[in-house]
Parts: sequence; C-alpha cells; structure tokens
Amino acid sequence: MAGHSAFKNIMHKKGRADAARAKAFAKLGREITVAAKMGLPDPAMNARLRLAIQEARAENMPKDNIERAIKKAAGADTGTYDSVRYEGYGPGGVAIIAEALTDNRNRTGGAVRSVFTKFNGNLGSTGSVSHMFNHAGEITYKPEAGSADAVVEAAIEAGADDAVSDENGHVISCTFDSLGTVAASLEEKLGEAKSVKAVWKPNLTTQVDQANAETIMKMIAALEDDDDVQNVYANFEVSDEVLKKLTAA
Repeated sequence: MAGHSAFKNIMHKKGRADAARAKAFAKLGREITVAAKMGLPDPAMNARLRLAIQEARAENMPKDNIERAIKKAAGADTGTYDSVRYEGYGPGGVAIIAEALTDNRNRTGGAVRSVFTKFNGNLGSTGSVSHMFNHAGEITYKPEAGSADAVVEAAIEAGADDAVSDENGHVISCTFDSLGTVAASLEEKLGEAKSVKAVWKPNLTTQVDQANAETIMKMIAALEDDDDVQNVYANFEVSDEVLKKLTAA
C-alpha cells in the first residue's frame, strides 16, 4: 500500500477541514499569482496558469478567489517568488521531496531544514532523491465520472499514459509536459476533474513499520503546514496491517 496516498486519506479524515481548506486555497492562489506574473494573465496563452487554474477549480476554489489571484499579479505589491525543491531523507530511509514558492529562500530553507532535523531526517542537495521519482501529471475523477472502460477510452483518446479505477474513483497518469492538454481533453469527455496536478511519483519505494510511518506522517504534516511549502511527496509504503492500525489510531 502506497504510504503517501494512504497518509493523505487519513489526514483528511482527522484534520481540521476548514483550516486545511483555507490553507490550500492560499497556496493555490499563490501559484496562480506567480504563474500569471511569469507569463500572460490569459490561461489560453499561459500553460502554467492554465494548469494552476485547473487544479484550483478541481479543489473547488471559488471563481472570485481565482480571479483575484490573477489580478494580484499586476499589482505593484506582489513579491517575487522563486520555485525551490528541497530533497532529503526521513526516518527509515524514506525519500522526501518538498516543493516551495518563496520570496525568501533563507527563511524557507531554514524552516524546511528545521523540520528534517526535528524528525531525525537529513536534508540533501537538489537531485539527491528525485531520481527515485518520476515527475508526472495526475488527474483524478470521482467514481460517478464513468465506468472504468469509459475512463480508459477517454484517457487513451486524450493521450494519457495510464488509467486505474477502483471503488474510490479513477486516477489517470500522463507525462508532466502533456498534463494541461490531457486534462482539457478529459474535461470535455468526463467533466470537471476532482484534482489536476503535477506530482512526483516514486519509482522506488521503502517499506516502513508503524512507528516510522507515524513519524513520517507527522514530518510531512509539519512540512505542509509551512505557508511556503506547496507540495510534499514521499516514497514510503506500509503493509495492509499497518495501514489498518494507522487508520484506527
């Protein structure tokens, strides 16, 4: 069982939904503003902005929030943000990637390093663990979007690489570069997606026990709680038995 996806489900059930939602909207808004500032404010002419808006819509971010974030890019008070990727190891030798948008690299780097240190991790250089992951696009749909066969057919026609369906819904994978066009094509056939995002998918995983899994979950939560950190990925796996214990805890 892939540890990070299971972790997301557990944290969603246990987390403070309203606070998590507000933080998620703030991070999505920042990405939209940065994307609009780096290119044209028109999503049709700006692939990064188009993807950011698709992801925001998939997370049910209000249209007014999206429009404000785009307009903010034209303001004189908008800071300059850098995209930074932090890589390192957590407990049990688990590889971790944290992506951030920051206007102060020293502040963000210090905060990320502090989290790694607190949880007995080791922050490395860029590229130290990313070779264990594939940078890819991931589009998810709720079960009611269609049958497994219908989703596979739509995914093939859209140019996706893979589509997996189960009782929780449908997950469609594609290359990072084709994410925007694949998502747009799928939306025409299946409707609005549950989520549209670029992800780091592990191609090498590390099995961990319950104790290490619990520590890693706390470490990921601490990283995600930082306002500058946009996304966190890890390559740990847990057995079904450990997953049941984590879910029941």
